[in-house]
Amino acid sequence: MSFDLLSVLRDEKSAQISGGIYHELQVRMTYNSNHIEGSKLTEEQTRYIYETRTIASDEGVPVDDIIETVNHFRAIDYVIDVASEPLCEDIIKELHRILKQGTKDSTLSWFAVGDYKRRSNFVGGHSTAKPSEVSEKMKNLLSAYNEQNDADLEKIISFHYEFESIHPFQDGNGRVGRLIALKECLRNGIVPFIIEDSKKYFYYRGLSEWKNERGYLIDTCLDGQDTVVRLLRSFHLIEDASKGKTDIERNTE
Repeated sequence: MSFDLLSVLRDEKSAQISGGIYHELQVRMTYNSNHIEGSKLTEEQTRYIYETRTIASDEGVPVDDIIETVNHFRAIDYVIDVASEPLCEDIIKELHRILKQGTKDSTLSWFAVGDYKRRSNFVGGHSTAKPSEVSEKMKNLLSAYNEQNDADLEKIISFHYEFESIHPFQDGNGRVGRLIALKECLRNGIVPFIIEDSKKYFYYRGLSEWKNERGYLIDTCLDGQDTVVRLLRSFHLIEDASKGKTDIERNTE
């Protein structure tokens, strides 16, 4: 990036500036990430919750949708706070704790909020790591990732795929995984990406086909990065899209 987005986000977060890039990132990432996972809240309702801490609806809204929306706002704040720190299990578990606290899931005796899963689960019809395997697999994944010098976007996307394949938590893996990607982009000076709900099937295809064709997921994430680039341009934080481009984008031109 040609400017320090993390510093801008931290400044606006600290000053609680309304209508800036911090405000828009909160609303747009929260709406899209939650909607991908089945939230019934619209983008307008998500914005209303962020701006007024109330909900307006002519129809019933699931309580967990509201709780997880507010929790996601807090999780983005946490990402901004710890963005400069090396990625570790404690940060990942804390993201899950923030996201799932106060939900119906948190009342279940076997649902481990802020800790790795205790029951096996499937994603997209595919098996994931067994509960007994998760801790070792996560340690190995983080060790390999942190041994790299200055992760680029493709390395962050690769980590995202491996994280989702392990599926370390009982629920919330997609949202936690995308929050991790946000953190690592900010940490490494890379324009983050927002996977829009309208592109979720391309995103799912990218994850399912990663071992056969990495380009599907990379292209979907680059499209999500273009979404953020347009947002940055609208705030005049970058002058043109080329200033937000990564090495991956330049190499595909």
